[in-house]
Amino acid sequence: MRERYQGQSLNRLEDVRFLTGRGKYVANDHVPGVLHAHVVRSRHAFARIVRMDLEAARAMPGVVAVLSEADLAADGIGELPCVTIIDAVEPIIVPPHPALARGVVRHVGDPVVCIIAESLDAAIAAGETVDITYESLPCVTVATAALRPEAPLIWPEAPGNSAFLFQKGDEAAVASAMASAAHVVECDLINNRVVAAPLETRAAIGFHDRKTDQFMLSVTGQAVHDTRKVLAGSVFKIPLDRMRVVVPDVGGGFGTKNYVYPEYALVLWAARKVGRPVRWLSERAEDFVSSAHGRDFFSRSRLALDKDGRFLGLEVRAVANMGAYLSTSGPISSTNAASSAMGGVYNIPSVFVEVRGAFTNTPPIDAYRGAGKPEANYLIERLVNLASRRTGIDAVKLRRRNIIRKFPHRTAMGMKIDGGRFAANLDDAIALADLDGFRKRRVRSAKAGLLRGIGIACFLETARGVPTEFARAAFAADGTVSLAVGTQSNGQGHETAYPQVAADLLGLPIEVFRFHQGDTDLLPGGHGHGGARSMHMGGTALVMAIEKLIEKGRLIAAHLLQALADQVSFVDGRFVVQNTERAIAIRELADAAKDPANLPEGLAPGLDGSATNTRDLYTFPNGCHVAEVEIDPDTGVVRLDRYTLVDDFGSLINPRVALGQVIGGVVQGIGQSLLEHVVFDPESGQLLSGSFLDYALPRAQDLPEFTGGLNDSAPTLSNRLGVKGTGQAGCIAAPQTIMNAVLDALSSLGIEQLDMPATPYLVWSAIQAARVKS
Repeated sequence: MRERYQGQSLNRLEDVRFLTGRGKYVANDHVPGVLHAHVVRSRHAFARIVRMDLEAARAMPGVVAVLSEADLAADGIGELPCVTIIDAVEPIIVPPHPALARGVVRHVGDPVVCIIAESLDAAIAAGETVDITYESLPCVTVATAALRPEAPLIWPEAPGNSAFLFQKGDEAAVASAMASAAHVVECDLINNRVVAAPLETRAAIGFHDRKTDQFMLSVTGQAVHDTRKVLAGSVFKIPLDRMRVVVPDVGGGFGTKNYVYPEYALVLWAARKVGRPVRWLSERAEDFVSSAHGRDFFSRSRLALDKDGRFLGLEVRAVANMGAYLSTSGPISSTNAASSAMGGVYNIPSVFVEVRGAFTNTPPIDAYRGAGKPEANYLIERLVNLASRRTGIDAVKLRRRNIIRKFPHRTAMGMKIDGGRFAANLDDAIALADLDGFRKRRVRSAKAGLLRGIGIACFLETARGVPTEFARAAFAADGTVSLAVGTQSNGQGHETAYPQVAADLLGLPIEVFRFHQGDTDLLPGGHGHGGARSMHMGGTALVMAIEKLIEKGRLIAAHLLQALADQVSFVDGRFVVQNTERAIAIRELADAAKDPANLPEGLAPGLDGSATNTRDLYTFPNGCHVAEVEIDPDTGVVRLDRYTLVDDFGSLINPRVALGQVIGGVVQGIGQSLLEHVVFDPESGQLLSGSFLDYALPRAQDLPEFTGGLNDSAPTLSNRLGVKGTGQAGCIAAPQTIMNAVLDALSSLGIEQLDMPATPYLVWSAIQAARVKS
């Protein structure tokens, strides 16, 4: 019996390729005859285009084409759609979104002109000669300000700058709970805007074959089939089979590479116009103003408690910044996604959520790692800590009193949770964090003139993403086994995890498997990654595909071994006729299956299986994190000293890879809570944090030692593998954990409220204001 691969912390197979310089990225893909695209972008947040002179640019050396929105319209190129479907009280307003600005620019970085040249330097030089006269208009960058009557109107189609109004839950029941409550705590919170900042910026190469009228896009993406559907349908208005999308290796995505951007339409359109491939590579500063941002979510929340501290109701009224346009799935994270996790791990009988989307003169917002679940968990955990202070009930006791303990559990938002270690995670995290020792550490910090605080927070994710996924498994001519799944790895370790699953099912060594992804020619469909869905949806699809492969093999084995099909079993890589010594190894059978003469009637040559997983059940990753911080009151500097995590992700295919995903998410949460903030000048709409000189990402020196880990004792029943998604959880848990610690450290000064990020200046300012009051 071969030792199982699942559950082993194998080294990632793909890392050999990456560490030896054999990764293949769009930027370093050598394409003969490729031209280069440069996009001239608006320097205004809101302005009319009065005049545009492109003749000087067209005359520049090496320039092949200079394209504007008028050329787009003349060629019948369609607009970029928003594909989100939500049950809105006021329907979503989707303004026109051409790939190049039409008459008006609505945020700094809005694309206006596309230049195609023999070299990137030539394209950039030509861009400097583009002469555009703008009439600047008053702008607004803050969502709540955009909804005020005096705000400038960004779209005539959207009165009051309202993009939609979403409501979910029982408003009357929540109002009744508030009226009868012994305690009601209220908190206004801003979940700060961030950029995804993947290591690799966005890039794309457009191809067009004039003989066949076929397009191909090579792109730094996350969902090839969804991208193809948008480009073929809304933009180029052609049949799907005339658009191929491929994604090579991708250096991080975090959600921002899931969407269809203007540049992708531009390189395909330009390739068709000029008859040569066209490549566009985003500069880092360009990525800051052209890629989708995340979060930017204001909430006013109220939590009702009875006299014993039991939660009665939760009310959330929020404003979500949508930016100047609705991105591909922009409204989803602040509405459907966020509402599914409202209330977190707690038993709250009634919940009501209202979210209004607002247009502003900023780059569009879309799902960023966690997609609405960070916003939902952040506000409930901040409210719980505030309730602890107001009621005098210890924060740990208050959580224990209200945490969900009986499963299955139906939440007030209608989510059916099949199980989880909610209470056990809390208990384990508290034990590992050494709360008794914290008191001594706080005294020691105080003697050094520092403020020490501890923060505790739980989290609940609702993970699934799109509820359909495809997979195929097939023996190749060289004896290897090809695995194709419609998900997409941007660094999650799929090239290792999927073969671990397949190796156990087929009884073969992991070395024989070849993993394939990111090509619309591989499978009839697929929905990439997003929503921590890959192993849940894609892994289950792969299991189903391999089961079909084995069933086909069983029929072939019965034919070859002269037995009835129901007498043949598959055990440890061999097809065996029960109660006999007749057997055939699967690799030998796969070789025989190439010849039609060896097959029973009705079977095609080859040993393969394909499957579609349409199970729409969610998984519920959950956990408890504890952070300790030290604050220098003279400078406001926050040092994250200790961090404990105890998480439940069900069965673990590769524990080390899973933990790496979680720690990576935690680090991004550390960044949002302490460092990262997209800042616009309120008057001009200029991005003030438009490079890494002004936008701080966490570095190694900002990170503490991590303790704790992942517990696999509560597998889910919602999928065949028992897995719960790990990719987003750290980002969902860390912000409130750290901010609770910061506020605990500042509690001796009477400070109860502080928004992220807790930068030295903001912390120092809060301390000064508190000292003035006292």
